[in-house]
Amino acid sequence: MEIKITAWENGKPIPTKFAFGKIPTTGRFELSENINPEISWSGAPADTKSFVLICHDPDVPSSGDDVNQEGKTVPKELPRVDFYHWLVVNIPNNINHIAEGADSDKVTPKGKTPAAKPYGMTGINSYTDWFAGDPDMGGDYGGYDGPCPPWNDSIMHHYHFTIYALSVESLPLTGAFTGADVIEAMKDNILAQASHMGTYTMNRDL
Repeated sequence: MEIKITAWENGKPIPTKFAFGKIPTTGRFELSENINPEISWSGAPADTKSFVLICHDPDVPSSGDDVNQEGKTVPKELPRVDFYHWLVVNIPNNINHIAEGADSDKVTPKGKTPAAKPYGMTGINSYTDWFAGDPDMGGDYGGYDGPCPPWNDSIMHHYHFTIYALSVESLPLTGAFTGADVIEAMKDNILAQASHMGTYTMNRDL
């Protein structure tokens, strides 16, 4: 099974237009275009009944104490956790492509509602937790929202776009389901998978 993202080579830097945040000319942070990349896949097993798409970053600091704090650096040795950027489940087995910008074409303050799309059902990404309680940004962040690692993180972040071929037509997920919900629901139904990875940083020194 293969997954294809033409916007960057596997393992290479993700262009800023696909990110939530970018390094500005001056200062620490600037919103970026936040466009989802075009993705296609092929070579699924013949008995595939549906697909799941997940984008996650396994390099997110487990503690936010030092995140984006002037005069501090998020240490390399700090334990890291998964941050989900895109969840799409119940993708029909006759779908093998999501167009650039189909799921996101800008930053949407307070998020986008997770919903049924022509290419599947979107869940909420981890920006939902990150912005919880923020009066300007808090809300459910459905669908795709791109990279925005801490500008003072000492490590490069890695973003894995993974397509899973499943043996079931649908997963019993609705509403504001999370990455953990998807992993649990599909764990016994995976026939094959393929990934494409890109790197991103907001740290000028990296």
